[in-house]
Amino acid sequence: MPLSAYIAGLASGLSLIVAIGAQNAFVLQRGLRGEHVFAVCLACALSDAVLIAAGVAGLQQMLAMAPWLDAALRYAGAAFLVWYGARSLRSALRSQEALVVGAGGAAALGPTLAATLALTWLNPHVYLDTMVLLGTLSTRHPGAEAFFAFGAITGSFAFFFGLGYGAAWLRPLFARPSSWRVLEGVIAAVMWSIALGLLMDR
Repeated sequence: MPLSAYIAGLASGLSLIVAIGAQNAFVLQRGLRGEHVFAVCLACALSDAVLIAAGVAGLQQMLAMAPWLDAALRYAGAAFLVWYGARSLRSALRSQEALVVGAGGAAALGPTLAATLALTWLNPHVYLDTMVLLGTLSTRHPGAEAFFAFGAITGSFAFFFGLGYGAAWLRPLFARPSSWRVLEGVIAAVMWSIALGLLMDR
């Protein structure tokens, strides 16, 4: 059970975090420019770790006091994922976005970290994804929630550092809008499959 919970957490965390957004685009740009890559990746991953741990631990206490929240959160999470998937599918069908790396001098560490933290903590979706949704998914692994959380945290560290340091190889790929559309389509399929799992869970 601990291993399956860890793998489920890893897969769930990765499937949520790969969604294209301002934070990921920022990390990608820092990686492409080689600007404070380690600090930016660490700030993003540690922020996720705090939110995931708080969501999993806090949700367990809430469910102990109000068991009815389990079903309510599962259905709310499924509804959010359906919407999230639909948004990704719409982007896959219509988006012409491509990664553009601007010119200019290297930014200082302070402003770079401030921008990283703002993109992380001021994004309302991060609370739905990491706290509410991952917290809800962790309840499907009773007694192994900590392993689920650790898996999701591992996914965050792997993703952000992979994105930041692997950006140099991704530059030609994501200069093409078609690459973003393919990724958005994959994200939509993953979001809907997780939503289906939540709805079928009893």
